[in-house]
Amino acid sequence: MEAMKMKVLVAVVLVVMLVMVQNVAAADSPAPSPASDATVLVPAALATLAALAFGLLV
Repeated sequence: MEAMKMKVLVAVVLVVMLVMVQNVAAADSPAPSPASDATVLVPAALATLAALAFGLLV
């Protein structure tokens, strides 16, 4: 059980790091049009699922 919690914690940390890297890359690029929300939706959905999984397992 403890190993499973550690794996989930590592997965959550990786997701947060990936989201941060995408935010840094997005800061260097020009502003997208308001219609292109697809690049924000996927990391947000992954972070939400990771947080829910972490909450259920802890």
